[in-house]
Amino acid sequence: MSTEPQSTPQGASQSSEADAARVAILEGRTSLGIELGSTRIKACLVDAEDPTRVLAVGSHEWENEFTADRRWSYSLDAVWSGLQASYADLVADVRRRYDATPQTFGAIGVSAMMHGYLAFDERGDLLVPFRTWRNTSTGAASAELSERFGVNIPLRWSIAHLHQAVLDAEAHVPDIRFVTTLAGYVHWKLTDRKVLGVGDASGMFPIDAATHDYDAALVASYDALVGDRLPKPLVELLPQSLEAGVPAGVLTAAGAALLDPTGGLQPGALLCPPEGDAGTGMVATNSVAPRTGNVSAGTSIFAMVVLERPLEHAHHELDLVTTPAGDPVAMVHCNNGASELAAWAGVFGQFAAASGTPIDSDAVFEALFAAALEGEADAGGLLAYNHLAGEPIAGLTEGRPLVVRTPDSRLTLPNFMRAQLYGVFGTLALGMRVLDGEGVELDRMFAHGGMFRTAGVAQRFLAGALDAPVAVGETASEGGAWGIAVLASYLTAASAHDGPTDLGTYLNDRVFADAGFTTADPDPADVAGFAAYLDRYRAGLAAEAAAVDAL
Repeated sequence: MSTEPQSTPQGASQSSEADAARVAILEGRTSLGIELGSTRIKACLVDAEDPTRVLAVGSHEWENEFTADRRWSYSLDAVWSGLQASYADLVADVRRRYDATPQTFGAIGVSAMMHGYLAFDERGDLLVPFRTWRNTSTGAASAELSERFGVNIPLRWSIAHLHQAVLDAEAHVPDIRFVTTLAGYVHWKLTDRKVLGVGDASGMFPIDAATHDYDAALVASYDALVGDRLPKPLVELLPQSLEAGVPAGVLTAAGAALLDPTGGLQPGALLCPPEGDAGTGMVATNSVAPRTGNVSAGTSIFAMVVLERPLEHAHHELDLVTTPAGDPVAMVHCNNGASELAAWAGVFGQFAAASGTPIDSDAVFEALFAAALEGEADAGGLLAYNHLAGEPIAGLTEGRPLVVRTPDSRLTLPNFMRAQLYGVFGTLALGMRVLDGEGVELDRMFAHGGMFRTAGVAQRFLAGALDAPVAVGETASEGGAWGIAVLASYLTAASAHDGPTDLGTYLNDRVFADAGFTTADPDPADVAGFAAYLDRYRAGLAAEAAAVDAL
């Protein structure tokens, strides 16, 4: 299986394959997946009948803003300009490869960063700038709701943002008529339907495991808590929760024009339920069954573990969410992932250029990751904190990236880079230790994200950090957009009664039957070295907290 587009074929059989792909594109027998990540908006086109065949890709880079009111945000103008740029890049790729222009698709799926707060009035106007998952200003709401519900309500969940606005008596609250996530917003504008995939919905408000809908008892409890401080009952403000495989609307003429202002895209394509990046990561790594899990590493880093049984206790380090099919999942979410690592790689790239030997970014990462393999198992006593933003698991309201060492530590490039890679997994490991305490067992953990493109390095260190086998597949670097394209293909198969109704069976039979994964078993030296690093990391969080206070 490959997530790279099929190259221009050589030979008669390969030419036939390219011709077949061209016909599928022109006839709309394809699935389009779009994912709005933290730093890139990606588009992925696959063959609907065989979603392992990636036909074309497109992307657009963007960045969040730290606004004057000290909140992380993206403007809605940036959302649409970025979506249009990513889609145009994909169309250009199709034209280059197949001399064709897609006019419709069998199905479309939209995915995006989970959680956050997008609130609209009755005219559909945004009431306050988009508050993303990265914001940590909802402490009072999170604490009150967690205690009232008896389950952890993290700072980034949509209900925490909404309730914090209620507690602060913000002026926009009486005008709220709809609250959704980024994926739900884009889907609404493309289809005119206010729906959400159950996986994404589970990051807005707790989901009932039996009904796969918002927990009715907790909804009633919340309505009783807020009384008339909200203009409508909660369920009237939230999008409808839908399971994977359920039709979620069709692309309207207005939606087609939003995605493709050139007028080339025609309305009428089916859309699958919009999902969060956690759900698409689970699909992209075939980790929707109990005792499987995945780690997604990007601007944030999170682990998803599908549960065999309910957890015995509530833990602030763990979210209880669901798969796109509605099955229960324990999530360890960390606001800070690989951004600080990328920043240091950029510094080393600048040094290479200044020395007269410039190298591209991929080569920089490969060299630095190779050096990390030569580092001491405990990173030589160095510590690296990657906290650009606040980190609830670590008890931090804001972030201050730090590199810390004692005078007797061994400062070398290999140790420095191993500390940086360990630092990406540090807060995640704190949360995963809580799951260990609950007796949750894993058969395998899948990993995806750009940092796993360099074979055998980040994967090996993650295996040591989790003391569990870690598998990386060929979808590692482009998982999310491909994952939502697979969910769109699943909708096509389910709608045509042409496949299993169970998502897990569909993935096993149609998508991953011939997939290859490279698995790294934990090295005992790495396990012991990371454990020593994590002990120092936990103790050194006091220095990180002091830096937040002082700087």
